[in-house]
Amino acid sequence: MPRIKSAPDAKSLPREFALFTQLKPDASGNVDKETLATYQKLYGDVTATPKDEMSIEDFSALFSRPKVKADGDGNTLVMATHSADGKFSPYRINRRAVGDYDVKIQITHASICHTDIHNAYDEWHGSKYPMVPGHEIAGIVTEVGPKVTKFKPGDKAGVGCMVNSCKACQYCEDGEEQYCAGGFIATYNGTDKDGTTTYGGYSTNVVVVESFVLRIPDSLPLEGVAPLLCAGITVYSPLKYYGLDKPGMHIAVVGLGGLGAHAVRFAKAFGCKVTVISTSPSKEKEAKEQLGADHFLVSKDEEAMKAAAKSLDGILDTVSATHDLGQLLALLKTSGTMVCVGAPGVPPAMPTFAMLMRRLTVGGSLIGGIKQTQEMLEFCAQHNLVLPYETISADYVETAYQRILKSDVRYRFVINVQGTLVQ
Repeated sequence: MPRIKSAPDAKSLPREFALFTQLKPDASGNVDKETLATYQKLYGDVTATPKDEMSIEDFSALFSRPKVKADGDGNTLVMATHSADGKFSPYRINRRAVGDYDVKIQITHASICHTDIHNAYDEWHGSKYPMVPGHEIAGIVTEVGPKVTKFKPGDKAGVGCMVNSCKACQYCEDGEEQYCAGGFIATYNGTDKDGTTTYGGYSTNVVVVESFVLRIPDSLPLEGVAPLLCAGITVYSPLKYYGLDKPGMHIAVVGLGGLGAHAVRFAKAFGCKVTVISTSPSKEKEAKEQLGADHFLVSKDEEAMKAAAKSLDGILDTVSATHDLGQLLALLKTSGTMVCVGAPGVPPAMPTFAMLMRRLTVGGSLIGGIKQTQEMLEFCAQHNLVLPYETISADYVETAYQRILKSDVRYRFVINVQGTLVQ
């Protein structure tokens, strides 16, 4: 069993410290040989040979990678886009020094959300360049401020869609910072309290105030956690808030992308009976055999949809394309609830008469607050709710965007930051 004589210094060697921590050495610095070989293959130099006893220099040599050349001046290497053309290149930005209440995280993995594409291409007409997307972030804490109490170097930690809020309004006091009266500060493409632009997770590190950092349970893999921090909480929160989490309820999930897949797994873990509704008959096997759905409906099959009328307690609609809400509402029982988390470009017609006649509720939901997101992570650890993902290198982002637009991903692209973005 190889032994590392002492741990790399977290401040001066943050990448090596993060890798050392993930290897889970015992009190004497011994690490499992097979695990070390696996990590070396994923994140280091496969030609280097481990020794029985290794100095910090020996250990660092195992994980050396060519340093990425980048434009810009700053203390942090990122993948940035400089215009709405969506072209990405290595760049350097400045992260702030760690303040009294700050936590610095060496990012190991960051996953790609469709929101990243909207922002990178300026489809919502509010993009600031250069932009560093990414609000599904996982990594290892390397430094904390003197007044931080919940984290220490070596902890697994994550960051989702928010990095701050006013902390004074009723919503913030209730733990629903996503609805902050003054608007929460977004992890990227936002404006921080000091007036600077925020930069996201396609980056070697991030500095975030402690109250917006999430603790990642030890049993969850960092690369698998990243997608939970937006896609996961986006569907977990409405299922909980609208009471669609009771055992025995019959819940439908519309759409089987990243959001829909998470929703199916959560609803099944809650003990619900789950129907997947999709335009693609080819997804039935995936829905049932891989995600555990009980039933599958093709929305284009009018007879099947009619046969399922008034059979559902609730519907979670994850689709962002324009579609017929009336067709879906017909599936609800009296007093049923449909929650929309997708955002079609053209607002759908609202079938008010059907809602009146059967006391139906149509609601919406954003993400969840920090407290609820932490709850979700613990729930995922308890039920082993990590979905399949495809790991990519940092220079594959542009290609990943194009594949996402073609729905060619199961279910998230996760950037291997510590293996491919080395400064």
